[in-house]
Amino acid sequence: MSTNSATEKQEERQALIAALGFPVLVIIGGIIGYIAPDTAASFAPQVTPLLGIVMFGMGLTLKPVDFALVVRRPLPVVLGVVAQFVIMPLIALVVVAVMDLPEAVAAGVILVGCAPGGTSSNVVSYLARGDVALSVTMTSISTLLAPILTPLLTLWLAGEYMPVSAASIAWSIVKVVLVPVIAGIVIGMLLPRLVAKIQAALPWISVTAIALIVCIVVGGAHDNIATAGALVFAAVVIHNACGYGLGYLAGLFTRQPVPVRRTMAVEVGMQNSGLATSLASSYMSPLAALPGAVFSVWHNLSGAILAALCRFSDARKAKAN
Repeated sequence: MSTNSATEKQEERQALIAALGFPVLVIIGGIIGYIAPDTAASFAPQVTPLLGIVMFGMGLTLKPVDFALVVRRPLPVVLGVVAQFVIMPLIALVVVAVMDLPEAVAAGVILVGCAPGGTSSNVVSYLARGDVALSVTMTSISTLLAPILTPLLTLWLAGEYMPVSAASIAWSIVKVVLVPVIAGIVIGMLLPRLVAKIQAALPWISVTAIALIVCIVVGGAHDNIATAGALVFAAVVIHNACGYGLGYLAGLFTRQPVPVRRTMAVEVGMQNSGLATSLASSYMSPLAALPGAVFSVWHNLSGAILAALCRFSDARKAKAN
């Protein structure tokens, strides 16, 4: 076996462990929050700092070259980002209307739909044999646009269900998303060797922080889970699945190659649910934060399933040829 082949297999194994391990840790966080709700809910003020840690870790993994793809291949980047902020909010509206969700749950589902791309989407794109460079760029661009688009879309679409302060949400996103991401990029440029040493640990630090956020949110929404939990789960599964399907179709209709279609499916279907959870906890209600917490678990599980289906499809085609 060649060195390159061995390295690739090791990278795939690590990515697979991450894709399967992420939801396990988040599920554990949710279970702890449900078992010890009072203790978990008492840590509610720590949700925002924890999200800042996640976004700082994301910034450390980014490099200026990740943004160069916008210039070299603008069409798939623009298509993907537009799809991200159009398809998922619209699907959320349809899900909310068809399922006739309670106001707080409806607002939470819409907020998830208005969030930027998920932080674990790059791992899933890699496992699905998508365009990983495009995935990184799309996640980065949608994250940088979030302080403008997320609050405006949330105000427009969720304002009828709950009072929404777009200015407060925008300022919160600047503080807990934009500033930590930019700080991470700058530190990565100034201290590349140090960042390289801790690179492997960064995803696990981020997912641990997300698991803690889920734990806190589940603790705060404990009394509502028994009555609304199944409804929220159904809404999240439908929202996520439609995002994958319509994201892929957007790539198909615009005649993008298969790896790009897969990446668009992943980027559209996987949201930064940690951000949605944090914002809902701060500016809406514990029940409104529940869809984001459930999404944090589910989109990692579904992402691993999607990647497995993509690989199964590739294996079938290779066998047929």
